[in-house]
Amino acid sequence: MPEHQSSPASVAARSHSHGAGAESKPASHLHPQGSFDLADHPVPTGHEEVWRFTPLKRLRGLTDGSATNGGKVVLDVNAAPEVRVETVSRDDARLGDVYLPGDRVSAQAWNSFTEATVVTVPAEVRPSKPTVVTVRGEAADGVSYGHTFVDVEPYAEAVVVLDHVGSATFADNIEFRVGEGAKLTIVSMQDWADDAVHAGHQALRVGRDAHVKHVNVTFGGDLVRIYTHLEYAGPGGEVELLGLYFADADQHLEHRLFVDHNHPHTKSNVEYKGALQGKGANTVWIGDVLIRKAAEGIQTYEHNRNLMLTDGCRAHSVPNLEIETGEIEGAGHASATGRFDDEQLFYLQSRGVPVEEARRLVVHGFFADLVRHIGVPELQDRLMRHVEEELERNVGLPPASSGVGAATGVGASEEVGA
Repeated sequence: MPEHQSSPASVAARSHSHGAGAESKPASHLHPQGSFDLADHPVPTGHEEVWRFTPLKRLRGLTDGSATNGGKVVLDVNAAPEVRVETVSRDDARLGDVYLPGDRVSAQAWNSFTEATVVTVPAEVRPSKPTVVTVRGEAADGVSYGHTFVDVEPYAEAVVVLDHVGSATFADNIEFRVGEGAKLTIVSMQDWADDAVHAGHQALRVGRDAHVKHVNVTFGGDLVRIYTHLEYAGPGGEVELLGLYFADADQHLEHRLFVDHNHPHTKSNVEYKGALQGKGANTVWIGDVLIRKAAEGIQTYEHNRNLMLTDGCRAHSVPNLEIETGEIEGAGHASATGRFDDEQLFYLQSRGVPVEEARRLVVHGFFADLVRHIGVPELQDRLMRHVEEELERNVGLPPASSGVGAATGVGASEEVGA
């Protein structure tokens, strides 16, 4: 296991860095300077760019320090036999190596946890099964904090599943350090009970020539806000960021991403899809990609699509692309939000498919292609069952009898390429 010369205290004292040899400070107001010191993060008012879509009152005091302690969240790791799992104190030198809090909730979580879980995949090892980290909340009337560090050493290959379930008010930080030539699939599932609040920060550092697939899936919870931060530790890294979310009445599901192309010849592809139904259903997707001056020869694309199933719901979709060099292979983004495609519904109905089943098939097609890309069959089946349950419970559509059908096209769209 690699040793690191820095402790959390020394990490906190140094300036924010974004990987070896990278420029040290983001060039945009979209990416505030990070710090481990809680005092460096003012209490948000809701007017800040990074908070303007978030209903702060529903965060139960996580932003201003008024949250009541005493919540109970239990973390259990079902690891492959080749994987090492440790429980460490907060002074372990590995903690804070990848991650630096970029907002007050993340900094509060850093300053509040007492023990962390470290999962290590040894170099050149390919574990015999996925490692599943289950985070189970047992009460939502008190706040809990957590910290997890996942270390995939050079040329290892692994699948890590984060499964969030139960009732909780929870803020946590997760670090992923992916070594040179390693391959990692991460599936983060937010399948909370209806009363849960979760504000999570997931930070990834991708090594030279490493490949990462990060999948974010959110179905449950009253309010869920997941921030994913990605940077590279060398050239040749490739990352695929996939997301799926389904918001019901009065749910707020928020996903924020920051992809920092801080090394040349790196790649990223972002594809998030969401469906909304019910009065007060609200989703937020913010996709920020920064291409630094040093990041020549990179490729990046981000795409967010939202399908509105009923009246009374609202989807916010904001792709941002910041380019500091013209020496790139390609960069672009797209965002689309709309209702069912009338032509697709007409096509199915003209072939004898009842209208309710046609609607269901369109929703299945909307999600199915993305779900297939996850590459973990057991999870793929679980996700499609979730989609079925959401439709049946909240829209009243009966189970489909014809399997997965047409993919949907959604209405008002905007695409930009560079």
